[in-house]
Amino acid sequence: MSKDTAIFAGGCFWCMVEPFDQQPGIESVISGYTGGHVANPTYEQVCSHTTGHTEAVEITFDPEVISYKELVEIYWRQTDPTDASGQFQDRGDSYRPVIFVNSEEQRKVAEESKKQLAESGMFDEPIVTSIEDAKPFYPAEDYHQDFYKKNPLRAQIEELGGRQQFKDTKWAK
Repeated sequence: MSKDTAIFAGGCFWCMVEPFDQQPGIESVISGYTGGHVANPTYEQVCSHTTGHTEAVEITFDPEVISYKELVEIYWRQTDPTDASGQFQDRGDSYRPVIFVNSEEQRKVAEESKKQLAESGMFDEPIVTSIEDAKPFYPAEDYHQDFYKKNPLRAQIEELGGRQQFKDTKWAK
């Protein structure tokens, strides 16, 4: 199996794992932190909004089974790409929507996909999700990993807190 990685930020990482984890060709989806200026930050440090980190998921995948383009398309359906100040009930820099790219090819795919989304007419506001170079990724503490499997009721409540409501309105166009 050939491997590649993708890093996406779109609100609380708890809600970002399951949609990717369920796809064929995905080896792992790890919750963590990226984009900041402190090495190995803790959840408490990231929540203080002083480290510059964003909650994100790092996806290891087989590009022969699922393409990076397909992952980007899944990503768009998990976020509100018109909200740069956080996602749904999660507010602040640590929840901003970002596609972190680790190659020029990923950048090209992400930028083209963002352009297509902007031109689709699905959203009344501009697409503000940023596309940035990948930074060091630090896995979150163990209790954050596979949250939807360990805490299915809480994960469902988080989903209902905003993401599902959003999907039912904006993505229904």
